[in-house]
Amino acid sequence: MVALTPTDAEDPAELRAALARALDGGPALGFGMLGDAPKWVPDGTAVVIATSGSSGVPKRVALSGEALRASAEATASRVGGGRWLLALPAGYVAGLQVIVRSLMAGTHPVALSGRFSPDSFADATLSMLRPLPGGSAGIPELYTSLVPAQLSTLLDAADDRPVRAALQAYRAILVGGQALPEPLRDRAADLGIRLVRTYGSTETSGGCVYDGVPLDTVAVRTVDGELRIAGPMLADGYLGDGELTAKNFSRDEHGIRWYHTGDLGLYDDGVVRVHGRADNVIVSGGINISLDRVERLVRGVPGLTDAVVVGVPDERWGEASVIVAPRGEALRRSEAEQLAHARDLVAAELGRHARPARLIMVDELAVLASGKPDRESIRRAVAELH
Repeated sequence: MVALTPTDAEDPAELRAALARALDGGPALGFGMLGDAPKWVPDGTAVVIATSGSSGVPKRVALSGEALRASAEATASRVGGGRWLLALPAGYVAGLQVIVRSLMAGTHPVALSGRFSPDSFADATLSMLRPLPGGSAGIPELYTSLVPAQLSTLLDAADDRPVRAALQAYRAILVGGQALPEPLRDRAADLGIRLVRTYGSTETSGGCVYDGVPLDTVAVRTVDGELRIAGPMLADGYLGDGELTAKNFSRDEHGIRWYHTGDLGLYDDGVVRVHGRADNVIVSGGINISLDRVERLVRGVPGLTDAVVVGVPDERWGEASVIVAPRGEALRRSEAEQLAHARDLVAAELGRHARPARLIMVDELAVLASGKPDRESIRRAVAELH
């Protein structure tokens, strides 16, 4: 057994030093576990991350040093290594991996000063472009990880020259946590910003599929439409929950260990296509509707790039989908026209039965600390209005 040290530290230098010890045998680090953390965890455990994930079920994911290193090495092999900007909380796997990758590259991560904003992002990026004392005189290669909402905020401010220059300075900006809307991808490409779409979870030590292609040490297959992943970066399981571990991890006839992602998708000709969560489905008029697929289409409508689609009870159909979007810059079209556009897109792709019933504009979407939309909070608020 190895000792577990709960932490809510945010200083990247402190976290880097603590993580280096955790990867080298302990004590292990526990994120999101203050107050009720066990004193000891199984040998080999480097990090335990408490998360509810996309399913809303509380769980404590145990990650070994071997798994974290394997993930960081696979990422470096695909996109390269250099200096990383920490723009996400370290208590989430995408932020944690920024620190692991920095360790593996022999560099130190740089954190934003204060809350995330275009100005803090630009300032931190500029500081990274300065040569390190006693280091190479050349400009280092820069990397960071963002969620789509952060990227959207930065692109909205890209008319500001320092923000645009900062975005263009990165060799790769990894974007994950949720699907990347195509309009955001196109806006970034037009500005010469190098994005890498990532897919993964805490159980896979972060992103393990980049731009639809699995990393070199990752295997992917589908079983009954569900994506499953194998590789050295898989978590050991869920701390103190053998039943959930057995449900989400299994071995095949060759002894290969697979993680059941809970995501529906295809793996064809070496490319992964994610359709959405198997459990993010409503039944409307007796027909199953994937809210994730509806949401991807809705986000193609100008002004609805950051929209979230949730399901609510409906007297006529049983359940219906509702679009919730933050108010952005004034558009020349009314909300009714935007809703009509979204309904037409969804009907053309998925059928008339899948069309959203309503569009609700809000001043600000509820978000989690990771920057992802707080879907359960949004759903509850819409249900009360509906």
